[in-house]
Order: sequence, then structure tokens, then C-alpha cells
Amino acid sequence: MKHVSLMLLGLLLAAGPAAGQARPVTCSRDLLQNEAGMNRQLRLLRDGGTADQPTQCRLWREHVGFLQQARSVFASCQSGAERERNVAQMDAELAEFRGLVANRCRR
Repeated sequence: MKHVSLMLLGLLLAAGPAAGQARPVTCSRDLLQNEAGMNRQLRLLRDGGTADQPTQCRLWREHVGFLQQARSVFASCQSGAERERNVAQMDAELAEFRGLVANRCRR
């Protein structure tokens, strides 16, 4: 019996996060930082809208990095329809900004 319990424990650990599993303890903070970061990013993108191409490319690359981090927070700290909506939104924005970088920026 002990052998079976250890084997089941190993399978559960190997399976990764499951529905209903506890969220990371930092989620409240991380979600607030996501919101503040998004406001900052939108301001930077707006202010950089008339900047030269190298500056815009830098801003777009930084925004891609932010979106990747934000997506990770939504994926690990939310659930249900809210999670799906936010992750999908981050995926769409990532595709858009990666496209901008690929089409308009060298490197």
C-alpha cells in the first residue's frame, strides 16, 4: 500500500498544476503589478508613437517581453473564463507586436 501511495504521489507531482490547485502566494501582488505594468506600457507606446524607428522598435521589443511575463501571471494566477480571456488577449497582442518587430525592425 505504501508503494502505491508513493507511486500516486509521484504521478501527481509529475502531472503539474491541476484544476483547483492552490495558486502561487504572490498572485495578488503579481496581478496588481500586471495592471500597473500595462498602464506604464500603454503610456510608453503612446508617447513613443512619433519617435524614430529604432526607438519604436526598442519599445515594441520591451512590450513583447512585458506581454510574455503578463501572460505567465494570468496563466498561473487566474482560472476559468477570466484566465482564458486574458491569456487569449496576451497571445493576440504578442502576435501583433512580434509581427511589428519582424516587419519593421532589423535584428
